[in-house]
Amino acid sequence: MWLKLRLYIIMAVLFSIVYGLVVFAVSYLGLQGTGFFFYGVLATIFMLIQYMIGPKMVEWQMGVRYVTEQEYPVLHRMVSELARDARIPKPRIGIARIPIPNAFAFGRWAKDGRVCVTEGIMNLLNEQELKAVLGHEISHLKHRDVAVITMISVIPMICWYFAWNQLFSGGRERGNGFLIGIVALIVYLITNLLVLYVSRIREYYADEGTIKLGNSPHHLASALYKLVYGSARLSRESLKPIEGMKAFFANDPSRAAGEIRELSQIDIDGSGTIDINELLALRTRPVKVKATDKFLEIFSTHPNMLKRIQRLSTLQGISAY
Repeated sequence: MWLKLRLYIIMAVLFSIVYGLVVFAVSYLGLQGTGFFFYGVLATIFMLIQYMIGPKMVEWQMGVRYVTEQEYPVLHRMVSELARDARIPKPRIGIARIPIPNAFAFGRWAKDGRVCVTEGIMNLLNEQELKAVLGHEISHLKHRDVAVITMISVIPMICWYFAWNQLFSGGRERGNGFLIGIVALIVYLITNLLVLYVSRIREYYADEGTIKLGNSPHHLASALYKLVYGSARLSRESLKPIEGMKAFFANDPSRAAGEIRELSQIDIDGSGTIDINELLALRTRPVKVKATDKFLEIFSTHPNMLKRIQRLSTLQGISAY
């Protein structure tokens, strides 16, 4: 409930900022304020185009091949059960031809949902861990995350165009235009950080979602740990092709090398997994997150993995095997 409340508060703040900019543009800049609306419409058109062609771009970038139930019966069964329990249409199921172990979901609306796993994840997770990750992705579809992020991403884009107009497109000739541009640029930076914050909340929310679908928190925790470990073993060159798509993943592969060192303090027996007792221990045992990692989290689409797994230890359902 607190996650949902925070999400609503941040979205209200974002739209309040836009409303304030509109009022300011109209009242202070007079007729020149129409430039703000022009860039607002332009940004919205760009986002709508991205929203409509986005699935094809993801399929091309990730090398997605949709598979039949005859090819992957277990995968189809798990997704079918999760979609049924989430009360959403069964999404299309695909395999992404990339070595990075991960999963992702995308689609324009409920009946257009797609859930994909990479080739790298299939032999890394056991069935319970894989189902927990798939439940996380199904929850993204249920919460309409793609639509939410697309909608709020328009806001910093509008602020950026408005700042550019004032600073470099003649706005500086209108009295305090340069100062207005600087303020708009600062607002752009703030709203961009708020959008990233919303993205991180959505990850926590999807974690809750998969637990509500019947998956145990320690299965998701163990799966996330394995995904981090699998990504940390890859070279930086292999991560570059998906740099622009990492927001879709269950975790951020580019941060795996640093996260694996932090997560080692959870894997007490060094087994490479997080069992139920290790996760339970996090309820009372403090974990150490470096100040630099806390700072870098501000600029990330995903929560710090150590904090994320610790939060899983507090969710109901941890006693379920």
